[in-house]
Amino acid sequence: MIDHIGLIVSDVERSKTFYSQALKPLGIGLVKTVSPAESLAHTRYLFGEGKKPFLALSEGEHQSGPMHLAFEAMSHEAVDDFFAAAMAGGARDNGQPGPRPSYGPDYYGAFVIDPDGHNLEAACRKPH
Repeated sequence: MIDHIGLIVSDVERSKTFYSQALKPLGIGLVKTVSPAESLAHTRYLFGEGKKPFLALSEGEHQSGPMHLAFEAMSHEAVDDFFAAAMAGGARDNGQPGPRPSYGPDYYGAFVIDPDGHNLEAACRKPH
């Protein structure tokens, strides 16, 4: 099980705004801001549910290619809302919301490309 993951982004303020908007329909929000003094580097924004962060955004030079991050959605509507919010926030379409039977019988997902080229997905594995 993964405890948390960190993404290096080119503009941390832009990414904070984008992720706040795109992940809100999934119940994921900004949990904590870590100052440069605390992180010994750049400002770091921590996203999660409740008080538990699991996604850290910090500014810097990309050290590898884009990543794929899939977020669990509790409903098909949350997947649809994620997609709409991400697109409104500047994402590029990488797969409209819909069933993905090749991923599983009840799999419903949507894919977007964030401002730094990361492939984000919202996935619901519950029947509609």
